[in-house]
Amino acid sequence: MALRALTGPDPGPGPGLDLDLDLEQLLDAAAVLGRAFLRDPGSSPALPWDRFGAWVHCVCVVGFDLELGQAVEVIYPPHAKLSDKEKTSICYLSFPDSNSGCLGDTQFCFRIRQSASKKNPLDCLYDRDAPVYLKTDSAHYYGYVYFRQVRDKSLKRGYFQKSLVLISKLPYVNFFHFLLKLIAPEYFDKNEPYLEAVCHDIDHWPAPIPGRILILPTTGVIIKVRIPTGQDKPGATQIIQSTDEVESQVSFALPTIHEVDLFRCFCPIFFHIQMLWELVLLGEPLVVMAPSPAESSETVLALVCCVSPLKYCSDFRPYFTIHDSEFKEYTTRTQAPPSVILGVTNPFFAKTLQHWPHIIRIGDMKPAGDIPKQVKVKKLKNLKTLDSKPGVYTSYKTYLGKDEEIIKQVQKGIQQKRPSEAQCVILRRYFLELTQSFIIPLERYVASLMPLQKSISPWKSPPQLKPFSEDEFMKTLEKAGPQLTSRLKGDWIGLYRQFLKSPNFDGWFRSRWKEMTQKLEALHLEALCEADLLIWIQKHTEVEVVDLVLKLKEKLFQAKQQCLPVKQDTLQKLQMHIEAIILSLPEDLQSILLNNGTT
Repeated sequence: MALRALTGPDPGPGPGLDLDLDLEQLLDAAAVLGRAFLRDPGSSPALPWDRFGAWVHCVCVVGFDLELGQAVEVIYPPHAKLSDKEKTSICYLSFPDSNSGCLGDTQFCFRIRQSASKKNPLDCLYDRDAPVYLKTDSAHYYGYVYFRQVRDKSLKRGYFQKSLVLISKLPYVNFFHFLLKLIAPEYFDKNEPYLEAVCHDIDHWPAPIPGRILILPTTGVIIKVRIPTGQDKPGATQIIQSTDEVESQVSFALPTIHEVDLFRCFCPIFFHIQMLWELVLLGEPLVVMAPSPAESSETVLALVCCVSPLKYCSDFRPYFTIHDSEFKEYTTRTQAPPSVILGVTNPFFAKTLQHWPHIIRIGDMKPAGDIPKQVKVKKLKNLKTLDSKPGVYTSYKTYLGKDEEIIKQVQKGIQQKRPSEAQCVILRRYFLELTQSFIIPLERYVASLMPLQKSISPWKSPPQLKPFSEDEFMKTLEKAGPQLTSRLKGDWIGLYRQFLKSPNFDGWFRSRWKEMTQKLEALHLEALCEADLLIWIQKHTEVEVVDLVLKLKEKLFQAKQQCLPVKQDTLQKLQMHIEAIILSLPEDLQSILLNNGTT
């Protein structure tokens, strides 16, 4: 926000100053701003369940009632709010489809729309430093499910069927699945008191702040994790030291909180990974047909991860059923399929979604073995049922030539019985290098839209970013395109043109635009700190000086609220400027401004 009192080229009165405001109006505004300023978004949570809410929105227990069907039996903590629509979605998505035949224990995840966005006081603190693909999801909930189905002759239905579900805004797939693996079996034996104890443990966890080693005790076990930061080197693996026992408690160190087993997920369709990368990059409609929710959700999450560190900005549903509230929206034939990735298990979808342009059929996932011999892309008309052979059914023609090197490298690993973890690292590095080669030219061009730092003046509004021009960007590719970092040949220009129409580009560009705008605001704050504001106020009226104080205060408040990239020294220096200006005013004004909480 520009300071209206500082819009001229020199410290003279600016044309943007509202001289009609009187002191009473300005001081009323000071009171409002003061109250807002005192609510520091980085302050420690004072209320019970704030720390719990930073990790998990709530825990649900979903059981099967002979009369009602699937029903939510328990929501903890009891005050956690879920709409009727959200409860219904959780009920249906917490159980596998009846055809899946999941006996024993099964883990999977789903994703649903939030009925209303719910903010936690710690979200801003977390999102400030988290990588873009790990930020809190303000529009969706993730549901992490531990489902148990075992024979029980004492029950009318003959089976014990129940799910323990963690509902969260955080995409920590690996972490929450690990947590559930620890607590769910114990819960099924000990019931509600145990669940209550777990939730109280979580409410004492430190906030999920990126970059720190977090010690998370729960029911006698300690979990150690580190959440990546936006400044981490992409693809770097964090090593957390672990000991067998810490104060006689078992300790586990998780190497990752969010990554899935790419090799296991892509092994059945391995020859097509480059095509799948293009389809995900361009936000094409994709459906994954799998025999169980575990396999459908893992594969969908692997697809979303393959364009990392770019954030996949379209919708994705790791597990989707015919009862989903968006079923009609996503299966209608009256319009083109939306930009979404769906994971399904019900055979009904083989017919309902046969008009979709890209369909992936996954068979039963087995431990790493032979890569499927079938390498051809299948025609959509050959997909009749969910029992059709595994493969990729599409008429899509790739923009880039196939990378034979990655195929040979992973095939060699299979022959040499290379560990699955090592194969995963190879695949993750391949996708990372491919995505970086694609995105670096865009990053370089967008950085050129930033005004020069010398154009930033404390007496003027921050300068505007230059607009994005597709033609200008395309001209840069001849000398500074992906050919500098990638060995792949093909129609890169065509791929970029298609990408610029996609939701992924829109989301990426909005994020970069916001970052650069905040950088300009931060540089403007620094320019204000270096300006001699005491000389300026000597040439202006008391009304104008009070107006200046309010505007400086508002900028300072916004810098904290929006987590602008400014040093703490800069904020302290601006605070000192404000205090010095207030001290230059008559005592009655000083008293009013101080009492209204504006310093």
